[in-house]
Amino acid sequence: MSLLESIHPVDADYHDEWLVVRIRLSSTLAFWSSETRGGVASGLAGLDDVRLLTRGVSDPGILAELSGAIDHNYGLLLMASGRNEDSIRYFDASIEHQEWRLANTAEPAALLGGYLNTLSTRGMAYTRLGDVKRAREDLTRAIATAEKGELSLLAADIRRRLGALELRIGDVPVALSLLEKSERAYRAIPAEIPPLLRWEQAQALLTAGLADEAGRYLDDVLPTMREKHSLTRDLGSVELFRAVAALMQDDLDLARRSAASARRRTLRWGCLTCVAEATVVALRADVRDALSSHDIPPTLSARVLRAAKAMPPRLTEQAGLARMLATRLEIARGKLKRAAELLAQVPRPGQVTSIDYRMLRRLCRAELAAAEGNQRKALTEIRAGLTELDRVRDRMGGLELVSGTALHGQELADLAVKLVLAGANAKRLFDWLERTRAQTYRYEPLADSEDPELADRVAEVRGLSQAIHQAQHDGHPTAALEARHAERLREAHRLGWHSGRWGKPRPVVDLADVAEQLGERALVSFASSGDELVAVIVAGGKSRLVRLGSTAQAAQSARTLNADLDALAPDNLPPMLVTAVLSSARKQADRLDEQLIAPLAESLGDRELVIVPTGALYAVPWGVLPSLHTRPTVVAPSATAWVAAEHTETPRARKVVLVRGPGLLAAQGELDKLATHYRTAKVLDGKRATVKSVLQALDGAKLAHIAAHGAHEPENALFSRLEMTDGALYAHEMAGLKQPPRQVVFAACELALNRIRPGDEALGFASALLAAGSRTVIAPLSRVGDQASAAAMDDYHRGLAGGASPATALADAIAIDPFRRPFVCLGAG
Repeated sequence: MSLLESIHPVDADYHDEWLVVRIRLSSTLAFWSSETRGGVASGLAGLDDVRLLTRGVSDPGILAELSGAIDHNYGLLLMASGRNEDSIRYFDASIEHQEWRLANTAEPAALLGGYLNTLSTRGMAYTRLGDVKRAREDLTRAIATAEKGELSLLAADIRRRLGALELRIGDVPVALSLLEKSERAYRAIPAEIPPLLRWEQAQALLTAGLADEAGRYLDDVLPTMREKHSLTRDLGSVELFRAVAALMQDDLDLARRSAASARRRTLRWGCLTCVAEATVVALRADVRDALSSHDIPPTLSARVLRAAKAMPPRLTEQAGLARMLATRLEIARGKLKRAAELLAQVPRPGQVTSIDYRMLRRLCRAELAAAEGNQRKALTEIRAGLTELDRVRDRMGGLELVSGTALHGQELADLAVKLVLAGANAKRLFDWLERTRAQTYRYEPLADSEDPELADRVAEVRGLSQAIHQAQHDGHPTAALEARHAERLREAHRLGWHSGRWGKPRPVVDLADVAEQLGERALVSFASSGDELVAVIVAGGKSRLVRLGSTAQAAQSARTLNADLDALAPDNLPPMLVTAVLSSARKQADRLDEQLIAPLAESLGDRELVIVPTGALYAVPWGVLPSLHTRPTVVAPSATAWVAAEHTETPRARKVVLVRGPGLLAAQGELDKLATHYRTAKVLDGKRATVKSVLQALDGAKLAHIAAHGAHEPENALFSRLEMTDGALYAHEMAGLKQPPRQVVFAACELALNRIRPGDEALGFASALLAAGSRTVIAPLSRVGDQASAAAMDDYHRGLAGGASPATALADAIAIDPFRRPFVCLGAG
C-alpha cells in the first residue's frame, strides 16, 4: 500500500467513480485535441488509450455508456479524415451499446438525444459513401423519432443532414426545401441558426449553377465562422466552397486565396479529401488562366499530375479531375498522344458523381476529338454531355434553378458553336444554337401549382413594406421593420427556388419547322464565339450565315444607347440637354444599325422580323434602329420559344383588364383613353388596384394593360415588381396564375430587362410571363417618362383595337418618337 493509500484508503466505489470521470474527460479531450493540436491521428491514438481504461469499469450500464461515446467519437474522427467506410463499423458499435442502454433503463428519454445523434451521423457516413438507401433509412428514422420525442432542435439538425443526402443524389429542390424547413424550425424554437446551414444551402445553389447566390450566402457566414469557429474544420469546409463559387464566377484570384486557406486548415485536421478538393480548385484556376491567355507554363502540366499522383487511391474523383486538367493542357500544347493517355486514366462517372466531373470529362473528350480533326466525334461528345445536363435540369424546381444549370455546360456549348461556326454551315449552326441556348423556355408550364407557403411569405413582405412606408410617414423609426422585411424577402427568395411549376421539355425545333411557321417573315438569330458576332438568317425557306464583326463593340454600343435612353426619359427636360443626349443616342443607334442590320438587308428585304438576341443585345430596343423604323419586330429568347409562343392557345374569355398603380400623374388620362378602345374592359385604379384584385382580374384575361411604377430586380428577377396600391406585385405571382393573360402590356419602367445567365438564359418580369405561358409581352427596355408612355400606349392600343397585330401596332407607335418609346414586343407578335 502506498503512503497516500495509507493516509486515505481508496474504497472500490470511490475508485470506480474516479475512473469513470477520468474516462469521460479523457475521451472528450482526445476528440477535441485533434482540432487544436495533433490532428486526427493524435485524436485516434488518444481514444485508443482511453479505450484501455474501460477494462477497469465493472458496471455494464456505465461500460455501455462509455464504450458508446468512445466509438462515436472514433467514428467522427475517421469521417473527418475521409475514412467513411471505416467509420461505419464504429458507429454500428456505438449504436449497439446505446440501444442496449435504451432497452435497460427506466428513463430512455434522457438517452434518446445521444442515440439519435449517432444514428444520424451514421446516415451522413452512408451519404458520403453513396449508399443512398441506408443513409435515407437512418436519417428519416432519426427525424421521426426526434419529433416523436419532442426533440425539436435535434430534428432540425437531422433534417439538414437529410437535405445533404438529397443534394448528393442531385435532387436540389428537395434539398433546398429540407434546409429551408430546418431554418424555420431553428427560428421557431428559437435557436441560433448554425452557420453551416448557409454552407449547405450554398452547396445546393452551386449544384444548380447559381454561383452568385451561393457566393453571397458564404460571404454572409464567413465572418461569423472566422470569429467563432476559427480552429475547427468547418471553417475550412466553408472556405473551400467559397473557392468553388469564386471559380464558377470566374474570380480566379479569390478562388486561389480561398482554396489556399481551406487547404491549410483541412490539412491540419487530416481531412485528405478536403485537401485534395482545395488543391483541385486552385489548379483549375491556374489552368483556366493559362488556357484563356494561351500562355501555358511548361511546368504546369507536370505540377497538376504530381498533385493527382499524391492523392490517396480512394480519392478517384479528385485525382480524375486533376488528370482531366492535365489533359486539357496537353491538348492545348498539341501533345495529343499524351493527352489521350491521360484521359484513358480518368475513371468513368458513377451513380453519384458530380455534374461538374461529368461535364469536364465530356469537354476533354470533345476537345481531344476536335484537335485530332474528328469534328463528328467531338460534337457527339458534346451532345451526350448536354443530354446528361438535361437530366439534371429536369429535376430542378423554380425558374432560377432551371436556368442556372446552363453554367455547367457553358464550355461544351461554346465549343460546339466554335466548331460549327468554323464550317460556316448556317443550318448546323442554327440547330446547335437552339440546342444550347435558352433551354428554360423549352419547359411546358404547369397550371395551378402555387406554393401556399411562398404566397404567405410574399404577403408578409408586402405587409411589412406598407408598415415601413407608414412609419416613415409618421416619423417613426424603421430599422427593425426593415430588418424583418429583408429577412422575410430572403426567405421568399429561397422558397421560390424549390417551388417549381414546370412540366416536360418541348422538343427543340428544327429549321424546317421554323421556316414553315415564319411564312413571309424572317428570323435573325444572333450568336457569338469569342469576340466574333454572327447572325443566322432564316427567310423564304432558306438560311444564311453572316459575320458581323466584334461582339464587344456591339455590346458597348448597346449599353451606351440604353444609358442615353434612360437620360432622355424624364418628361420636360431642358431642350439643350435633350439635344445633346439625343445626338449621342442617334450615334449609337446608327452604329448598331450599321453593324447588325445593314449587312442583313439583302436577305431581309422588307419582311417582318423575329429576333433572337445574345448577351448584351438583349438590351437593344430594336425599333430605335433606323432600318427597323415601322418594321414589325418580335424578340424571343430562342426560335423554339418563339414557335411555342406562336402556338399558345387563345383563351375563350375576351376579358380586357386595365390597371393603374399609384403615383403616375399621366396614368389617369391614359386609362381613360384606353377605355374608349375597350368599352367592356375591367378597370382597376385607385383603391381598387390591390394585388389580390389585380391578380384575380388578370387570370385568364385576353389582354392586360398595366400602368404602374416598376423595377427590375437583377439579383432575383422573379422578384422584379410592380407597385400596386397595397404594395408590390411580384413577377412570380403573375407567372404563377392558372392562366396568365395571353397578352400583357407594361407601361412601367425597364420591365423588359433581363438578367442574362450563361447559355443566354434570360430572366426578368417579362420573360417569366413568357415562360409561364403568356403569348406576348409589350414592355420598355429602359426608363420611360409618364407622358411619353401614355402617348405611346394610346397609339399602340388604337392600332391593336383597329385589328393590327401586336408587333405591327407597336412598330407604328414607336416610329412616332422612337428615342422616348423604347418598347419591345416579346414572345410572339
